[in-house]
Amino acid sequence: MKVFVTGGAGYIGSVCVEELINAGHAVTVYDNLTEGHRSAVDERAVFVQGDSGKEGGIARAVAAAGPDAILHFAANALVGESMTNPGKYFRNNVAWGLELLEAAVAAKVRKFVFSSTCATYGPPDRVPMTEDLPQRPINPYGESKLMFEKMLNWYHQIHGLEFVAFRYFNAAGASPRFGEHHRIESHLIPNVLKVPLGQAQQCEIFGTDYPTPDGTCIRDYIHIVDLAQAHMLAMAPGKQGFYNLGNGDGYSVRQVIETCERISGCKIPAVEKPRRPGDPPKLVASAQRAITDLGWRPQYPKLEDIVATAWAWHQKHPTGYPD
Repeated sequence: MKVFVTGGAGYIGSVCVEELINAGHAVTVYDNLTEGHRSAVDERAVFVQGDSGKEGGIARAVAAAGPDAILHFAANALVGESMTNPGKYFRNNVAWGLELLEAAVAAKVRKFVFSSTCATYGPPDRVPMTEDLPQRPINPYGESKLMFEKMLNWYHQIHGLEFVAFRYFNAAGASPRFGEHHRIESHLIPNVLKVPLGQAQQCEIFGTDYPTPDGTCIRDYIHIVDLAQAHMLAMAPGKQGFYNLGNGDGYSVRQVIETCERISGCKIPAVEKPRRPGDPPKLVASAQRAITDLGWRPQYPKLEDIVATAWAWHQKHPTGYPD
């Protein structure tokens, strides 16, 4: 298939592009490089540097590529920033996303796969979390993703655009070539690994009084390659709807730190800090729908394997991408 990937220079997008090309697909990457890195784009892909703020740019790029499918990863994704600058999130994640939807319809694209988030749920009524839980986001980031999910549903009803929206839990790990390098790093595993890399003296634990076995938050981690495989399965004709992507197992912050210590062979001091507002004690996915409907099977369900791939990549790229 011909696949148009927005945000293909970012963390998740870069690995998905690599996996798509390895599977024989022809890929066009569209990215404005505000968050992504040019050297994170597989050299086998066609790269178009976009400007989402320039009217008609995305439509021209989609029309020129003539894709069978669009994989939409491009977004702003910092929860804290969304609470101080909500306009940026509604503009980038919703308004510019609308331009992409319009371009997809105009180009008669058959399939649209969207990178959504478990933040659309807000604090869950129960765990493991299933797709039928109420969606009550507690920040503009989650709200912007939920708004786009609703737009997808209407474009499916009105224009027949077939879509799959994946609600990610915590993406982690790396492929041998591509890994995690954010200009502002908010994810736990790369921040913890900064200590054995010699880039930080300690890591931070936000909250140690949660109702969990060790008092720290529990989260579900999913390997980046497993995410990519799910996206390729979603491109098959007839696949439609909303799916959680996670491993169904939760690990506490302390367990993540201990795993990073074992994998790196280094002691990692941690500083305990107060809770951050809005952090639920436990977020764990039920991905049974994706397993049943899409035939998805995670290859890296264990935290040790996820951390090992991340550590291998960071050792080879201690300062991340050069550009």
